[in-house]
Amino acid sequence: MKWVVGAFLFFGLFIGSLVVICVREDINLVSKDYYQQELNHQEKIVQQQNMNQLEDKPQLTFENNSIRLLFPFSSSMEKGELYVMRPSDDKLDQHFELNAMDGDSQLFPLKVWEKGLYRVSLTWTMGGKNYYFEKVMVL
Repeated sequence: MKWVVGAFLFFGLFIGSLVVICVREDINLVSKDYYQQELNHQEKIVQQQNMNQLEDKPQLTFENNSIRLLFPFSSSMEKGELYVMRPSDDKLDQHFELNAMDGDSQLFPLKVWEKGLYRVSLTWTMGGKNYYFEKVMVL
């Protein structure tokens, strides 16, 4: 009889400790509004198709704690945004606004970053069309 009561107590403590561990775990979503983004998925596919039709595509590289954007059509761009997202830690996400620029290259300093995987996405409007480019980078 003592063994049965002891087993139930041990099982209760085990389950209780698992619940405490799970509640303390930090869960980061890739995006806070991912449901809305999923609804706009077809729009993103059209934007990617628009980008694939371009002869010269944007290029993203990492250098000296910054993201360098090489963008051949930068002077004809109407507006754009660059997102640097860290899937494992949303505190490291960064957002930059893009405007038409004279040169082909622009540098975006990363204020806070850690080594690891980042998803860098670029959206822009040019000639009345929307474009989308995404690259996975390991910094």
